[in-house]
Amino acid sequence: MKNTMPPDGSEQLSDNETAVYLLEKIGKGDEHAFADFYRLFEKCLFRFIKSKLNDSFEAADILNETLLEVWRKADTFEGRSKVSTWLFGIAYYKTVDRMRKRTDIPMDEENFPETADDSPDAMACLLSAERGEHIRYCLDRLKAVQKAVMELAFFQDLPYGEIARIVDCPENTVKTRMFHAKQAMKHCLSSRMGADG
Repeated sequence: MKNTMPPDGSEQLSDNETAVYLLEKIGKGDEHAFADFYRLFEKCLFRFIKSKLNDSFEAADILNETLLEVWRKADTFEGRSKVSTWLFGIAYYKTVDRMRKRTDIPMDEENFPETADDSPDAMACLLSAERGEHIRYCLDRLKAVQKAVMELAFFQDLPYGEIARIVDCPENTVKTRMFHAKQAMKHCLSSRMGADG
């Protein structure tokens, strides 16, 4: 198989630099670069999509749609954000679009008061301290917009600025969504852990 990774001497490239390199080659129609790009992002992208839909078949379908979009539009990537931000943005909108088609529930922004939250650390500690089944249960009960920012922040380790670009809203709105998501998670987890205790 043809090697499309950066030439010798550049093994120290970051994941983003590697992804940019691959996108440039994909933009020129390089199928091997596309296969490498697919392998680079397939697992984390699938987990992200599946966490929203809870359906492996639909998640695989959206994963393929997202990466097909990359194949078609690789040459439009302008480098104003990290490749992962651009990619997760595509996946996010395709997932939200699929969710809208499945339900009549609007996925638009709730009218939350602007209560900003700058500290993901407290929730990270909470997530690491509690058992996974409780976390998944409580995450699944969050509103779609809250769940999206929480998963991008904690499981994809993205900063609020990048999350704002992915979900196409102001950074303060991301902070507000995170604040409400944390409150809901803390309430849910304390109820569940209390019930277990």
